[in-house]
Amino acid sequence: YKNQNNWLISKKVIFIKFMNKKIYTWGSVFAERNYTVADLKKAKGNKKLVQTTASTLEEALAVNSANYDMVLCKSNNIKTVRSGAPNTFLTATIDLANFPSEKDVLGEAFRAMKEGADQIYTARGPHIVEMLSKEEIPVMCHLGLVPRKSAWKGGLRAVGRNAEEAKKLFDDFKAMENAGAFSVEAEVIHEQVMSEICKRTSLLVSSLGSGLSGDIIYLFQNDICGEDEKQFRHARAFGNIFNLKEKIKAERVSSLKAFKDAVLNKSFPNEKEIVKISDNELNKFIEMISK
Repeated sequence: YKNQNNWLISKKVIFIKFMNKKIYTWGSVFAERNYTVADLKKAKGNKKLVQTTASTLEEALAVNSANYDMVLCKSNNIKTVRSGAPNTFLTATIDLANFPSEKDVLGEAFRAMKEGADQIYTARGPHIVEMLSKEEIPVMCHLGLVPRKSAWKGGLRAVGRNAEEAKKLFDDFKAMENAGAFSVEAEVIHEQVMSEICKRTSLLVSSLGSGLSGDIIYLFQNDICGEDEKQFRHARAFGNIFNLKEKIKAERVSSLKAFKDAVLNKSFPNEKEIVKISDNELNKFIEMISK
């Protein structure tokens, strides 16, 4: 290579490619993954992993370029996200409200795995987790603050605020373990409680606002990139896309107004922006249509 930097970049690419594992997907396709389920089981307690979300091709490409360990998307976005992050361990979320029956959930889980998911996420109870795990589908459950079920907690708040609630949460972890869950999204759980539970659970813990004791530290991509004006307490913006969006909005309106003004004052189009026929051909044309 021409210089050391190029060599280092090329070496990194080769290393990443070498680390990918070959798999055969539920869709009967040979593929590569940065992590398999077996790899993640070995990583528990030994390596801190990073996970975020993606919904669009642009977001998936960004996840891939940033070399994230794991990505999470809705089950209807798998093809889009896979096209941008082909080798990243992908968790597909099965929407709570759109797949109400066991048959609905199982059918969508099989479809998602066929399209390239590596794990299925569900906010449903242990009976659903057990049903999926019996089919050898890696399942991520959801404990702590489950926003769509927040009414049972008295609203959107942290979970584990007293010993009784923390014990109930620990029991829920054990119930999910017994049901066959592989991992858990642990959302907004008091840090000390989360730390103690992590020591006592076999589940791969994805911490969303629950401190650093989790095996995976997880944050939504829109929060990481600062795409919204306001953020939850547990999130931090590492960028300011919201500000850029506001500038784009202002620039769009300004451009539209400027175009309108230019049309009304007859400065658009100008001589450089139009094409003209020769005077000779124009005269011929006028003569033709005047007969």
